[in-house]
Amino acid sequence: MEGVLVRKIKKICVFCGANSGKDVAFVNAAFHLGKVLGKRKIDLVYGGGKLGLMGCVSTAVAQHERQVLGIIPSAFTINNLVGETCGKEIKVATMQERLVMMMELSDAFIALPGGFGTLEELFQMISWAQLSIHNKPIGVLNINGFFNGLLSFVDHAVKQEFITPRARKILISATTADELVDKLQAFRFEPDPALSKLKWSPSSSQKEKLDLTLRL
Repeated sequence: MEGVLVRKIKKICVFCGANSGKDVAFVNAAFHLGKVLGKRKIDLVYGGGKLGLMGCVSTAVAQHERQVLGIIPSAFTINNLVGETCGKEIKVATMQERLVMMMELSDAFIALPGGFGTLEELFQMISWAQLSIHNKPIGVLNINGFFNGLLSFVDHAVKQEFITPRARKILISATTADELVDKLQAFRFEPDPALSKLKWSPSSSQKEKLDLTLRL
């Protein structure tokens, strides 16, 4: 990291499965990520509850005396569907409200293995970064090659000119928690010159005209 401008990261949002997955390595990696965050004095933002990998990482962060914030739709709290959140909990009305709050309250994002929900959250954050709605680093912890297929698909989309090489740099990957956090801290955001002109404030009456050749 010598000679590299290090981004200050105080809170990381972790997206991951509410299941533990088939490979015990996923559970071990979730606990280890929580341990790494704790040792680096980084607080956790996550989707709430105690199920699966979500419960593993939140428990580990709390055990290392860092703050844990679960942001959870009220519907999930009925009949204790996802279990008790390990730390402070904020209830929201919708999934979209949850994701917006996660974006606003976090300094970076990490995806562990998970299903459709995890992938939706990951790609929503990538899309918002591409549109310069935020400039925060995003990475996947590629445990036992879990994300190999996804990363290959993204690279394929670059070759087919649906994703620009600039946008491809938004998605970081690493095989260990320490390496991934180091990469997130060293991340330098490169906004698209045209997309960065968009005005996303609620008061904006219209967006600036875009070059129609842009690949969104």
